[in-house]
Amino acid sequence: MSVLVYTESENGKFKKNAFEVASYAYDVATQLGTTVTAVSVNANDNESLGTYGVSKVLNISDDTLKGFNAKAYASAVAEAAQKEGATVVILSSSADTKYLAPILAAKLKAGYVPNVVAAPESTSPFTVKRTAFSNKGFAHTQLSTENKVIGVSNNAYGTIENSVSAAVEDFGPSIGDSDFNVKSVEVDKVVGKATIADADIVVSAGRGLKGPENWGMVEELADILGAATACSKPVSDLGWRPHGEHVGQTGKPVASNLYIAIGISGAIQHLAGVSSSKTKVVINTDPEAPFFKAADYGIVGDAFEVVPQLIEKLKEIKAQNA
Repeated sequence: MSVLVYTESENGKFKKNAFEVASYAYDVATQLGTTVTAVSVNANDNESLGTYGVSKVLNISDDTLKGFNAKAYASAVAEAAQKEGATVVILSSSADTKYLAPILAAKLKAGYVPNVVAAPESTSPFTVKRTAFSNKGFAHTQLSTENKVIGVSNNAYGTIENSVSAAVEDFGPSIGDSDFNVKSVEVDKVVGKATIADADIVVSAGRGLKGPENWGMVEELADILGAATACSKPVSDLGWRPHGEHVGQTGKPVASNLYIAIGISGAIQHLAGVSSSKTKVVINTDPEAPFFKAADYGIVGDAFEVVPQLIEKLKEIKAQNA
């Protein structure tokens, strides 16, 4: 029996959250006195998972799984769990895994807890801490089912090295046509930039920028910081930015280490979607903007004056450290 972890990858490369959930799984396995087995799909460098405590990797190489499909992936992970006798399955809380996890839980007749932010407080009874009420509070949830599926919040646990030797084993799950009842007809991806889901830093802007022609300074700031760009809902609704950049409760959730909000007043739906970010910096001309109450640092000022100065200062610092 081992703890099973599903490690996400894209274009053959593991995402950051793969190493975070592997680290988390190692903690759980240590508490249970067992080891960690990972499931990887069309990923390269499977041995790298050993750095984060994975002793065994079930490597799936299947062209039919090149594009994410929640039902097919759930079937593959469920079969891996049954093969390994795993009663605890660890996932991230990404957009993809939030589709996958309920299907997986149903297949395994497991209890499912998403948005977990800490290692289990107890394994008997199995109790975890998760965010609740749009990240305004925490719930200590006890799982009484034999099988358990845990979704770990991004950037909540961190990546921790626990180096072991990872044995890689080819694994071919039995996936049939019925697993592909739902198919993606089009995928719209950000190319050549950090993605919101994986970025440590996100630079976001709202209607305070007055128009799409002013987004150059947002993108320049993001480039200097190695950040992803994002926007508020009104901005995407107006067509100034792609809908894929819309963050908030009705868009993509953000759990970055640094979130910079430029010209965003801070509607409750936006705040709910970014509240998991560790440090929030707000730039706004309105000192009464709701976002200031949630901010760690705030600058009351015109973005068209503040952001260019910030860019120049960062360039100076970067040049000095080059």
